[in-house]
Amino acid sequence: MSCVFGPVPSRRLGYSLGVDIVPAKVCTLDCVYCQVGQTTLKTVDRKEWVPRENVLRDLQEVLARDIQIDFITFSGSGEPTLHAGIGQIIQRIKQLCAVPVAVLTNGTLLSLPEVRADLMEADLIVPSLDAVTPAVFERINCPHEKLRLDSIVAGLKLLRKEFRGDIWLEVMVVKGINDSREELKRIERVAREIKPDKIQINSVSRPPAQQGIGPADNELLGWAGHLFGGKAEIIGEFHDSRHRSLQYDLRQRIAALVKRRPCSVKQISQSLGAHEAEIVKHIGILLSDNSIVETVHEGEKFYKGQ
Repeated sequence: MSCVFGPVPSRRLGYSLGVDIVPAKVCTLDCVYCQVGQTTLKTVDRKEWVPRENVLRDLQEVLARDIQIDFITFSGSGEPTLHAGIGQIIQRIKQLCAVPVAVLTNGTLLSLPEVRADLMEADLIVPSLDAVTPAVFERINCPHEKLRLDSIVAGLKLLRKEFRGDIWLEVMVVKGINDSREELKRIERVAREIKPDKIQINSVSRPPAQQGIGPADNELLGWAGHLFGGKAEIIGEFHDSRHRSLQYDLRQRIAALVKRRPCSVKQISQSLGAHEAEIVKHIGILLSDNSIVETVHEGEKFYKGQ
């Protein structure tokens, strides 16, 4: 399967071409809200999980189709900074095209100088900080035993000092876990010390890894947006009307897309540039041959790979 997927309609990055450089689901955390599912290998060991040559080959094949995209984004099945070659891959991308490079990371390895050095040529880094209290951190992020919250925060501060691109700090607010006003006030104080360019307040919008995990109340999210100040924004749904006409097998594209992240019919339509009626037809076929499954979250149907 290709290491490159999409373009995916992103609530933050417009149309984003994903680059997935670790197997599903290799991560330093096992976050209760993760849309990819529960972590299968929790590790802090960096290595070349996918050969760099394979990643670059897949990327060049997609770029040759002249698809209009807003970002090339390292994200997908696990924590991208676990790949020891991410720095070299970013450098090569910058030689191949002028599309901005974003890295979506949980931020847990940024205390390592070699990880920060690997990310220096990216244009945008989006790290997470869901808790600053150890007990809440353990509950929401379920970290690897070697990770320490104070080191993670220190790594974020060092990144800000060294990185010349944009940093958008994401705070995922989950109902009943880190949505107390006291914890959010603590996160705000630490975020002020980190000094990101933006603070993106997010909540659960797709089927999470664990049952019973739900979005925070809209009223609380609004309060949090006010608390975090002028740099803060509440992340809403993607509303770009641009549709990309991708000239390859639609059914395979749907299967590849939902294998990495659950999507609704509307999201698949926006991503692949096909009419929703056409998407529904292919979803029916994929369901009938058990290639994908249907799930319901907050009253909306989502589809994900087997």
